[in-house]
Amino acid sequence: MEVRHFAALDAVAREGSFGRAAERLGYTQSAVSQQIATLEKIVGETLVERPGGPRAVSLTEAGKLLLRHAEAIVARLDAARADITALRAGETGTLRVATYQSVGARVLPGVMRRFLADWPGIELGLSEPTTDPELYASIESGAVDLAFGSPPLPDGPFEALELMSDPFVLLVPVDSPLAERSSASLDDLGDHVLIGSNTCASGLVVEEALRERGYDVEYAFRSDDNGTVQGLVAAGFGVALTPVLAVAPGDERVRAIRLVPKVPRRKVAVIWHRDRHRSPAARAFIEIAREVSADVERQLVEP
Repeated sequence: MEVRHFAALDAVAREGSFGRAAERLGYTQSAVSQQIATLEKIVGETLVERPGGPRAVSLTEAGKLLLRHAEAIVARLDAARADITALRAGETGTLRVATYQSVGARVLPGVMRRFLADWPGIELGLSEPTTDPELYASIESGAVDLAFGSPPLPDGPFEALELMSDPFVLLVPVDSPLAERSSASLDDLGDHVLIGSNTCASGLVVEEALRERGYDVEYAFRSDDNGTVQGLVAAGFGVALTPVLAVAPGDERVRAIRLVPKVPRRKVAVIWHRDRHRSPAARAFIEIAREVSADVERQLVEP
């Protein structure tokens, strides 16, 4: 049973004539007759009353019953075509985005608010890979469409748009003598131990810059949980070398001071697979992320 069989049955019912039904569909009259005959053979019932002569043909009760089902099927097919058209236009579908903690807390909410308002037909799926290798593997495999990350990019089929940057600071306990200062170097830490994040691209860039300046960076503790790092600093366990964006604002237990000498700022980018098609929704998400990130960067309070 094919859709064209249902179309022929509908046309015959509407026109009351095989000839006019053929004109309506752009077929020959014999083609319409053959399609109705095929449909009757499939269902095992007479579907069209053929009185002969000038009198109009009409559907039997079986024909009317089948047509009601056919109309529902055709309507579903029309809806499917509309969905496919919308999918091609980027108005529906799923956009899978990978993020990480500081972006998820400070940038992503503003992006999502605007994106979901502008693209209500898109289902947004979020994930948070725990390491850079896991993040890039998910992009390469197609498990995610876009990802927030920190350049430099590894070798592979990756492209990125830089969104913003933020400086690295020393986060110190508010009751530490260092909190009275506007800046400090690693030489000034004294008995304070250093807390950092687990190895990531931006962290490696900073560590390499410090080594070039004669500093051997050693961490007493590493964590990718910003709340844990900030809590340990507040408790006096140590001081943290961290990007400004990773510092939760309003915490009176800690203070961020400028790190000297300056090191390269952490870059935040949105990354995608260069060989995969980016849908209109993905391109819109990237543009919204660019605009929101620029606003966030302007509002960052540097020590």
